[in-house]
Amino acid sequence: AHEQNTTFKIEALRNKLLGTWAAEVKGLAEDKTEEYIKDVVRSDFQEAGDEDVFRKLKNDLEGLVDEHAIRTKMSECLQAAKDKVSNS
Repeated sequence: AHEQNTTFKIEALRNKLLGTWAAEVKGLAEDKTEEYIKDVVRSDFQEAGDEDVFRKLKNDLEGLVDEHAIRTKMSECLQAAKDKVSNS
């Protein structure tokens, strides 16, 4: 149960970091950023795995960044989230 909780925390934090990054890429105003981050976090509940989040970002960032950039950022944010959770 502890491992599932840790995994959930890591994935939720990764999605918050991704949402923050994507909001910046999209040039969202500060008041829109929080809601957008919540949308990205919610998108992860659609199915198991990361593809639901990837699809949301891919659709939302169409013409702004390519798929490789999104996958790279997902990996970076996952590592940052792991580091933060393991150090807390």
